[in-house]
Amino acid sequence: MTLLSNLKILDFSTLLPGPFATLLLADLGAEVIHVQRPTDKEAWVTDQYLQRNKKSVTLDLKKTDSVEIVKGLVKEYDIVLEQFRPGVMERLGLGYEDLKKVNPKIIYCSLTGFGQTGPYKNRPGHDINYLGISGVSSYSGTKAGGPANQSIQIADLAGGSLHSVIGILAAVIYRDRTGEGQHLDISMTDCSFTLNALSAPNYLVMNSELEPEELLLNGGTFYGHYETKDSRYFSVGSLEPQFRKELCEAIGRPDLFPLSLSNEPQDVQSFKEEVKKVFLLRSFEEWQDIFNEFEACAEPVLSFAEACEHPQIVERNMVVEVPDSKGSVQKQIACPIKSTVFSPEYNHIGLRPGENNEEVLGN
Repeated sequence: MTLLSNLKILDFSTLLPGPFATLLLADLGAEVIHVQRPTDKEAWVTDQYLQRNKKSVTLDLKKTDSVEIVKGLVKEYDIVLEQFRPGVMERLGLGYEDLKKVNPKIIYCSLTGFGQTGPYKNRPGHDINYLGISGVSSYSGTKAGGPANQSIQIADLAGGSLHSVIGILAAVIYRDRTGEGQHLDISMTDCSFTLNALSAPNYLVMNSELEPEELLLNGGTFYGHYETKDSRYFSVGSLEPQFRKELCEAIGRPDLFPLSLSNEPQDVQSFKEEVKKVFLLRSFEEWQDIFNEFEACAEPVLSFAEACEHPQIVERNMVVEVPDSKGSVQKQIACPIKSTVFSPEYNHIGLRPGENNEEVLGN
């Protein structure tokens, strides 16, 4: 028995946000069919991860017979996720109102950059653009260097993917109670805007503008990254006094603790500069050994390769081996959701486009 074995999903999405959302649902047991264009080539290694545990069919949605096939599938696969620009699915005859006529209980999730309404609804964009418009980037980075380029896709994943999953599961619960389906309109810009959760009240309530290197967590205090003697980095987040005391003891400067408690700007800056100087005195490995003995909320900045070997990641089984089609296995990131009643099964990596055509479509 899987957590979501009763859910059947048609996934029309591409790139990252939609596929990652349906990956989470598939790992939790939902049956997902990924609908791809017939011209799609062999799955890239990233796609082999994102399309894990899903079936794949190829359809040319511009053809009438393909539209009818989708309508037939919707009678059973009653959750749809699509990632086209607003109006595209309607022009194909596969919009929410079209499919609602086939299955009134359908849950239809439209995931786009700016949403189904508003002056930007048809505007193209990427993760960096959504973070820019949502205000997130304006107080990230530094005053001297400007906004920071993010190495992960915050708007796509924390914004679009996770909010789509939340919306879909909430809609399933609502349908179970009422028998009604619905159309979900998920905007990655909207979702990124909500990620301002901790800092937004400073402006919305107190009219205090959000600036880089001015807030508790964006460089306005000692909270941040510190370079070691061998040009590696440590993350230091010793916000609470008890952890700050541990930090001062770990770096051999217990005399700095009283200074660390001051909120005066010059004291905050002085403490930060002193910590910076001390970190440069020892190597990355030396600091690892030291902080293993202290609960100071100070941890090494690991490469991804190192993260894969970290004992916490290893103990939590966050890298798994997934069968491929050649009788071998491929290492992939595991499903992060742990449960007392369910363990994800990793049945196969993402399949070649159209590999399930015969099984699903009969051709």
